[in-house]
Amino acid sequence: MTEDRTRALLTAAFVGALVVSATAAPAADARPAHEIPVSTLPDAALAGPDASGWSQVPAADVALSSAPSDVPDAADTSIERIHVQAARSGDVFHVRLQWDDPTRNVSVDSPRTFADAVAVQFPVDTSSRPPIAMGGADNRVNVWYWSGNGATQELLAGGAGTTTTFPAPTIDANATYANGTWTVVYSRELTTESANRTTLDSDDRLDVAFAVWDGGNAERSGRKAVSEWHYFPTGDGPAGPPYQALLWTVAGVAIVAVVGVTAFGVLRTRGGDGGRS
Repeated sequence: MTEDRTRALLTAAFVGALVVSATAAPAADARPAHEIPVSTLPDAALAGPDASGWSQVPAADVALSSAPSDVPDAADTSIERIHVQAARSGDVFHVRLQWDDPTRNVSVDSPRTFADAVAVQFPVDTSSRPPIAMGGADNRVNVWYWSGNGATQELLAGGAGTTTTFPAPTIDANATYANGTWTVVYSRELTTESANRTTLDSDDRLDVAFAVWDGGNAERSGRKAVSEWHYFPTGDGPAGPPYQALLWTVAGVAIVAVVGVTAFGVLRTRGGDGGRS
């Protein structure tokens, strides 16, 4: 094998490794299905929907579909997607939600007017995943609910028809509407003393689901757009960033090893035939 041919083969191997590395690099949305990233910004003020700190927080687009329900026109819902961000700031957990809605509906003054609304649902027991339709008797859910008419509620449910309201809510909600988009930020301390409230700093991951009501489309109660269960990677396990970084490191080492073996084989072959090829 000629020296020029040897160099060409080695160059091709290294270039191939670079291409594979670039392709495999973890892009912004290169995450497991249904994972929503959580950022830590220790000193950021994130309670406001337009707070500048949100520009540093990655987001996930979560698909919505009509909730199974026996209420009239349950399948007729209009919101198909919600934009979700989550971050810790000090001892507070923030969830920011955005969705497109061409009309701002905030009035419930008559029987035929309905307000836009959004809800976030968490299991009370974060070690297991309850039924998504308002939880179950063995694993209840916390629901954070905000309505365009100004109502903010913190709810507990253990199945359909069992919803109760916490008498002293621990969540805050702030909202804005601009250019056909609602933005709502929920804020709550990571831990609470109540046994019926979700602990938000789970050691593994925190399941979460979403619901949106378009008041302009007469959506209310069981007529709503909902998501499947998703999760926030709140621990350092397989769903967390450290594990992902380790995977990419291992992949990079493997690529380098392949190139090294290829180069060694080429040089050994060249030495064995005395350069006569």
